[in-house]
Amino acid sequence: MSAIPLTTSGAERLQKELHRLKTIERPEIINAIAEARAQGDLSENAEYDAARERQAFVEGRIKELESTLSNAQIIDPSALDVEGKAVFGATVEIEDLESGERVTYQIVGDVEADIRSNRISVSSPVARALIGKSEGDVVEVQAPAGLREYEVLTVSYI
Repeated sequence: MSAIPLTTSGAERLQKELHRLKTIERPEIINAIAEARAQGDLSENAEYDAARERQAFVEGRIKELESTLSNAQIIDPSALDVEGKAVFGATVEIEDLESGERVTYQIVGDVEADIRSNRISVSSPVARALIGKSEGDVVEVQAPAGLREYEVLTVSYI
């Protein structure tokens, strides 16, 4: 399996989730299964079925997180000598030249991308257009609504 790029904060988030699943979720599920078994007939026991289903989900997520973390290449953008350029892990504020709308994104790996938290995948069209750009540069992005132009306002490495 190839290396999975992660920011330091992304790796910490995944470690916390893995710890929570192993120390809190897994024991709760084991208890729920034991309680459901104590009720007797398992063939028509909805609590048992729900607990087993939840157990399968949690165990799958634990394996996924362990695999991701074991193959992670953790990148700290503040330690890179990139002279103000947008790189993996950088936080970039851009302005839509047509609407004047400003938005700030952090460029992260596919695993940690979350648009609600303004973390966009390095493989997304916007991130690909921003990589290597500096403050004041104008980038063009082919969006579903057509070609969009953005000006890079700031680049930081938090």
